[in-house]
Amino acid sequence: MMPKKRFWIPVVAIALFAVGSSFKSDFLEISKQIEIFTTLFKELNMNYVDETNPAELMDSAIKNMLDDLDPYTRFMNEQDVESFKINNAGEYSGIGALVRSYKSKLVVVEPYKDYPADIACVMACFVIIKIVEFKIFECVDIVRELLKGANGTEVEITFVRQGETKKAMVKREGVEVDAVPFYEMVDETTGYVVLSKFNRKASSQTKAAIEDLKGKGMQKLILDLRGNPGGLLSEAVNVTNLFVPKGELIVTTKSKVKKFNQEYRTKKSPVDLEIPLVVLVDGRSASASEIVSGSLQDLDRAVVMGARSFGKGLVQRPLKLTYGTQLKVTISRYYTPSGRCIQALDYWNRDQEGNAVRNTNFKAFKTRNGRTVEDGGGVMPDVEIASLKSNDLTRALSSNQLIFDFATDYFYDHTFENPSAFTFSTQDYDGFKSYVKKQGFSFQTETEKLLEASIDSEKQLLGSDVEDQYKALLATVNQGKFKALDSFEKEIRKSLEDEIIRRYFYREGLYQYYLSHDEAIQTATTLLQDNAKYTGLLQ
Repeated sequence: MMPKKRFWIPVVAIALFAVGSSFKSDFLEISKQIEIFTTLFKELNMNYVDETNPAELMDSAIKNMLDDLDPYTRFMNEQDVESFKINNAGEYSGIGALVRSYKSKLVVVEPYKDYPADIACVMACFVIIKIVEFKIFECVDIVRELLKGANGTEVEITFVRQGETKKAMVKREGVEVDAVPFYEMVDETTGYVVLSKFNRKASSQTKAAIEDLKGKGMQKLILDLRGNPGGLLSEAVNVTNLFVPKGELIVTTKSKVKKFNQEYRTKKSPVDLEIPLVVLVDGRSASASEIVSGSLQDLDRAVVMGARSFGKGLVQRPLKLTYGTQLKVTISRYYTPSGRCIQALDYWNRDQEGNAVRNTNFKAFKTRNGRTVEDGGGVMPDVEIASLKSNDLTRALSSNQLIFDFATDYFYDHTFENPSAFTFSTQDYDGFKSYVKKQGFSFQTETEKLLEASIDSEKQLLGSDVEDQYKALLATVNQGKFKALDSFEKEIRKSLEDEIIRRYFYREGLYQYYLSHDEAIQTATTLLQDNAKYTGLLQ
């Protein structure tokens, strides 16, 4: 059963889809619906009892309509278009910090080392409440844009830190967002390269890192795509091209619009066809990251290690609209060389709560060497790393800011001179468990949802005794969730350690810490030292 929609949103949907292929086949129906909507919108704004804001009404209508499709198809106003360009280019002018909206708050998640925010001592966990004269709760999106601006200009930021309200003048400057924020040698022969996003610098910076490490004696490589959300499809092909021959099929896109049906092949000479390669992925490796890891897996060119990737097999393209706006629309699905689409969620089939249904009917495909791989649920690694697996509990802890907030408190209570001196003890983890309970943390499991639905629908039939037993069972399930803090300690501990280390030593310090402490890197290094085992995994 689909959730109810506002009656006028489908009309807007038809209006926007007029630019697509359906325009040719349903011209008369589309024209009719556009006329109906135009008349409705005009009469609404002219006759409504209170003053209306036509721009806000239209923006709301469009965004609500697109929510019914998938989370990647969205309307972009002029500011969104500019941000999209900046993200792909890897350069912008601003304060140099990752800032995130959370429940009508603007929270500094991570200042970039030696950029203006860092120099002004603006740290992670600062809650920005005002920029210039604009208060956050009035319009988060507008206020966020004020953090960007021309080089050399200053912006006054009002923020809250540990209950104290303070102000800081931060000078904006050019910020370069590296696709490869870190690379180094793990040991005398093993190199480590972090590829964090697929902007226009991705392949060139990855190539430069590889060549630099080769000069230091690298004979084996670990490519880290963990947490990489994706980006430009063309750069995914170019990064894969570093390790496979020219002319190799990397990805195919299939759409109902014929011009979007394309094959993407490598066009350049590779950097190294022979170097043993391990690619690290996790549940936040998506889109272009999955093209790289999935194609290298299909071609038996690399061992994929970590946890099942996110599962985004949908391709978007920005389509220009009027007045500088754009529609970023899902135009096709992509398929790896073996023919598999790794899209995990089916947005055209929803449950009773309106959530997309997860694909569970996986199909088997064969790699070039005849190994079996599956579609429909992200890239499944050849070697799994337990600490990288995600679950409902760890996701709920993150989405409720509990890991982030605990790391903030920990940062103010502890001191470490360098990453190698950092330790997170059993006592520290016990402190986190106590913190979670004090915060009244709660999330609903699928079991609880089913039990509560049963109580609501059956209580008159079953009577109060059975209802009490249901409630007792619910209470037991709830207690079990807190016991899960022990069951999933390994996964939760890693998230905590990552968040805490970034507070002290920035992202560079975290990667430096990884070289000697990260389970995935240690496992990959050991595998690469055993050529027989590495080769055997690819046969």
